[in-house]
Amino acid sequence: MALPEPLIRQTPLGTYCAAGDFYIDPQRPVRRAVITHAHSDHARWGCDHYLATTSSEHLLRMRLSNDADFQFAPYGQTVHHHGVQISFHPAGHMLGSAQIRLEHRGQVAVVAGDYKLGPDATCASWQPIRCHLFVTESTFALPVYRWPDADQVFESINRWWRDSAAAGKCCLLYGYAVGKSQRLLAGLDTSIGPIYTHGAVEKGVQAYRDSGVKLPETRYVGSIDGKHDWSGSLVLAVPSAHGTPWTRRFGAVSTAMASGWMMIRGPRRRRATDRGFVLSDHIDWPGLLEAVALCDPDKVWVQHGYTAVAARYLCELGRDAVSIDRSGRRGEEEEDGSEIDTAPASPPDRGDATP
Repeated sequence: MALPEPLIRQTPLGTYCAAGDFYIDPQRPVRRAVITHAHSDHARWGCDHYLATTSSEHLLRMRLSNDADFQFAPYGQTVHHHGVQISFHPAGHMLGSAQIRLEHRGQVAVVAGDYKLGPDATCASWQPIRCHLFVTESTFALPVYRWPDADQVFESINRWWRDSAAAGKCCLLYGYAVGKSQRLLAGLDTSIGPIYTHGAVEKGVQAYRDSGVKLPETRYVGSIDGKHDWSGSLVLAVPSAHGTPWTRRFGAVSTAMASGWMMIRGPRRRRATDRGFVLSDHIDWPGLLEAVALCDPDKVWVQHGYTAVAARYLCELGRDAVSIDRSGRRGEEEEDGSEIDTAPASPPDRGDATP
């Protein structure tokens, strides 16, 4: 008796489900794409049809334009396509991020996309899903990556802002435009001072607000005309703005980067900011091991990051685990706002032009 064809397989275009004839987070345009989340390395322009979570709608329309052919489904609802049952389940990575559960002829596969364990005020928390095959990321899959408590990180950020404000400085806090910046914004203490945003960040903030996420009041930097006193304020900006002429308007500043890479001295030094705060929207090493244990799959595929290290260690734990790509370590979210267009899509007082 012939063995059943695997429910998914890896192709040059990405993860492919032959039974349903669709790709998950394809690398190039395809006819049908099922999307884990709205970051541009997962939701790519040019596909004929997109299926994604309802809560990611505003972000995807911002990324891919309103002209794209979208289909949205809420978490937990099953979409039937060519005999394949497709459902989305919270991944905890960012607003609308999802693990994609596929079921066909008794096989269950879960493609986790990017995910993290633990609470986040701006998105639904990750949930374990029992499956036969679990496809996990491994962006930070080294034992050195162990995230501190997020509440303590936010306390440190707010203390840095408060101390800098007392010294008459403006704080520039760098985080990726979509996902990280909104999470940072939700954790800021607004009693310290006003909060401003880089254009790319403000566009993401507006999409979060349109999706129903409550965030502190912000003002777009570009909406400020003439001379302005920036002392005591905090500006959320993308990492690519650091050290550019755009930052000169703020006068005396203190700079900081929020990223999982701040755990390691080398990346901290290369960023050349005054402070580095360890805050990631990806799983750390203990989180990956916990996720695999809770999902308890027969097989684990490891992708996007330190794949060989994670797969080898999971095998030592008795898991059937393999590395399914050779892409190597990649940047956290890789979202610096450089791909965001400069056409305004909102009223003048919260414009979105990237300076």
